[in-house]
Amino acid sequence: MALKGIARVIIVLTTISAAIMELIDTSIVNVALADISGNLGATIEDTSWVITAYAIANVIIIPLTGFFARLFGRKKYYLGSIVLFTVASYMCGNADSLLMLIIWRFIQGIGGGALLSTSQGILFDAFEPEKRPMAAGMFGMGIVLGPTIGPTLGGIIVDNYSWPLIFDINIPFGIVAALLAYRFVPDDTQEQLDNRKNVTIDYLGILFLVMGIGSLQYVLEKGQSEDWFEDRTIVILTILAVVGLVSFVYRQLTIKEPLINLRVWKSQNLVASNVLTFVLGFGLFGSVFIFPVLVQRILGYTPTDAGFGLVPGALIAIVCMPIIGRTLQAGLSPVYYVVIGCIAFMFHGYTSSLADPDAGLAFFTLPQILRGVGTACLTVPLINQAVVGLKPQEMSSGIALTNMIRQLGGAFGIAVMNTYVNHRYVVHRTDLVSNLQTSDPLMAERLASYTAGAISRGADPSTATALSYKFLDLAVTKQGFLLAYLDGFKLIGLFFLLVLPLVFFLKTKKMDKQTMQKISEESH
Repeated sequence: MALKGIARVIIVLTTISAAIMELIDTSIVNVALADISGNLGATIEDTSWVITAYAIANVIIIPLTGFFARLFGRKKYYLGSIVLFTVASYMCGNADSLLMLIIWRFIQGIGGGALLSTSQGILFDAFEPEKRPMAAGMFGMGIVLGPTIGPTLGGIIVDNYSWPLIFDINIPFGIVAALLAYRFVPDDTQEQLDNRKNVTIDYLGILFLVMGIGSLQYVLEKGQSEDWFEDRTIVILTILAVVGLVSFVYRQLTIKEPLINLRVWKSQNLVASNVLTFVLGFGLFGSVFIFPVLVQRILGYTPTDAGFGLVPGALIAIVCMPIIGRTLQAGLSPVYYVVIGCIAFMFHGYTSSLADPDAGLAFFTLPQILRGVGTACLTVPLINQAVVGLKPQEMSSGIALTNMIRQLGGAFGIAVMNTYVNHRYVVHRTDLVSNLQTSDPLMAERLASYTAGAISRGADPSTATALSYKFLDLAVTKQGFLLAYLDGFKLIGLFFLLVLPLVFFLKTKKMDKQTMQKISEESH
């Protein structure tokens, strides 16, 4: 039942805030790994499990949100997830060992994963069907803000405060969100309560999903650092991922009451929008990952500067999304926006790849604006299009699958960027070294400059000569990584070029008001 007035406003603020809070925590820890590892006496590699644990829990729970909402009741499940997320945030901030931090981070991911899909379903139900494109625009703002605010907020906290605050900051927001959800989220209807009595728990299906999705997420998160299939654990988990996912799909298609209704993928519209959503996740999370690493590792930015470098894209997206929602609501074909979005991401990749070692924040303003335009033009139509043509009882499965696909796209994007950048670094370093000749006057001049600088700081001639070659090696390494990261931006643009033809598989026919009203009545 669509809400009105202040109740609708509060539902909008609560659901979007919860989604932003969840998505912030997917990236806020990234800039704090060094501080956490130093404080808890662990290596960076071990501390990275703080990120991996959250991501694995997230991607496991997201596709199950529809089932758990039916099992426990959507309001209870949503409220319980907020409370679990908030409590786990407090425990993360007070963890005194890396193991406890990882455990509570996993629990936080379980609570957080539920917030994304359930928030979207509650928000959509607060609007009449013909106004859902506007709701999609509002929810899209949360999807964009979360990954962008994460590094920015994390950088500010790490530079000025202590790392536990990146978790403790969730507590007041979680408490307010829980109180508002308890007061304003509508209770389950009698029909939904009656349906709960008939829900059966498919334990084997849950086992297959956890095994498949959990193993896949681990492989994507850890593959690069573990040298992919040279590592036995990666090989075993890849096999488990394939077996688990194939078994899960087979079971869901053959049992009477599946956990997730995979038959919704018979919808051409859902398949096309999900493929595009996967690429959106790849581009959004991949670019948000690669940009801070590039500007901090190569260009010397602070974590705070790197975070603020992402702000222009977020601001543009926030401005564009409500406008896009309104025009879609008025009947404009989503194809136009999706095409513009893909082209904007292509140019984002191209313009970013033109950076040089002297590039400042101003240089990245245009690429980030293009990223913001692309994200807005893709997010809003794809959130809305994912459920076009689905029956009311199929919407929760469609929403859950779409959110899972976006998260997997993000994990895939980060994994590909890691692997691709390292591969391209080796190629560029080899090329750069092969072009170094001791007879080259420019190289001789640079070595002489390095040597003179070392001598002026008190080094003897022999040591200064050795240091000059070390400085040259560092310069080659820096240039090699710069070129590799710029290639990563080009790859992001290429992905959007390759999926552009899928845009024309999206269903664009607008339903008449009478049909939409009928769907709204049936869904309640």
